[in-house]
Amino acid sequence: MAKNKTVYVCANCGFESLRWVGKCPSCEAWDTFSEEIKSSAKSKSPSGSNTALFQDIISITEETGERFDTGSEELNRVLGGGLMNGSVVLIGGDPGIGKSTLVLQTAAKLNRKVLYVTGEESLWQIKSRAVRLNALNSSLMILAETDLPTILDAAGSSGAEIVIIDSIQTVSSPEFDNPAGTVTQIRECTAAVMNYSKKNNISFILIGHVTKEGFLAGPKVLEHIVDTVLYFEGDSGEGLRMLRAQKNRFGSTNELGIFEMTSGGLQEVKDAASVFLTHRNEKISGSVISATMEGSRTFLFEVQALVTPSYYGNPQRVATGFDYKRLSILLAVLEKRGSMRLSDKNVFLNMSGGIRITEPAIDLAVCCAIAGALSDKTISPDLVITGEVGLGGEIRGISNIEKRIREAEKLGFTGIIIPAANKSRIPKECRIEVIPASNLRLVFENLF
Repeated sequence: MAKNKTVYVCANCGFESLRWVGKCPSCEAWDTFSEEIKSSAKSKSPSGSNTALFQDIISITEETGERFDTGSEELNRVLGGGLMNGSVVLIGGDPGIGKSTLVLQTAAKLNRKVLYVTGEESLWQIKSRAVRLNALNSSLMILAETDLPTILDAAGSSGAEIVIIDSIQTVSSPEFDNPAGTVTQIRECTAAVMNYSKKNNISFILIGHVTKEGFLAGPKVLEHIVDTVLYFEGDSGEGLRMLRAQKNRFGSTNELGIFEMTSGGLQEVKDAASVFLTHRNEKISGSVISATMEGSRTFLFEVQALVTPSYYGNPQRVATGFDYKRLSILLAVLEKRGSMRLSDKNVFLNMSGGIRITEPAIDLAVCCAIAGALSDKTISPDLVITGEVGLGGEIRGISNIEKRIREAEKLGFTGIIIPAANKSRIPKECRIEVIPASNLRLVFENLF
């Protein structure tokens, strides 16, 4: 007979403990343990009934899965060319960011039989949203259900090729006594969906909530179960939305999809310059144009810095869209190698358009923006600055310099500062002035 025992599970990483603890020993998160019931029953199979089917790697034939066109060029790019048949995609994001809007618009454009399962809203609420988004399609079926066996039965009987579950936190299985939304239910229901998807070759799109720290609710193992994890980013108070792939078994994780939220739903943004360079021609101190790579695409955007005196204790260091620790390193380099006194100054840094930058190729632009804000001197809006800054103040080479130069040239910029190490990679017949630089001091002497 199966015995149940009470365990305490960390909602952040899934670590289990026999007693409640304030700080998780695994992920070191505070106050994340909740009480859950765990069954000790184990399934047994007859001895010798399982046979391992192994095959040498050379004789294995490659199978190319079918991809569904989502009807959105931006979503197709992030997914690696479209939605793979038989895959499970997890979409996370803050409440109100547009996750349900995205999947409902996609469901209407797929030209496939789609089952939309809602566990949070009624059928008429989904219908009213579909009318507002102009997403009515006779091949789109709606089901209001939270019981997992019922959902999987409906997926098979409806003949749907794609099933959308909004959201996975509301789904529960009667095999477990835990309520919906607990770590055990989320983990086991996702695993059951994954198993059903592979056996029946049906694609699933799961919507997941995020915690206050910005991670998908449920243990980290949830992201390892599914094939693709997408994060929907942006400020719910602004119109710009960005879709990133955190994990993708069928494509690259470096691509970025850009959308704009309007009264009629999400619209694709194909011209990134119209979003990130809206104030390009304004001459303001602390404003610098830089170039970054997101997958195969090049984005030119504005780096903004503000430096003010600090009169109260420790100075503030605030970075939006940029790593705070990286900013601290660059400020130390500016003090030591650039002879700039910043220890008693408040420094505020912002990436325009709400974009989040992780690559070091914009270090030089950040340093120039801070230097310009400190000296209250402007930098030409027709100049692009890109390069990585080392601890010695040297400017290190970066990748894809040709694409960055071509993009700056295409958008009408007259000059671009690049690392001297990339001088040999300058494209031939280049109409834009390319200025190689080897260290910070030489750059500041030319700019100011």
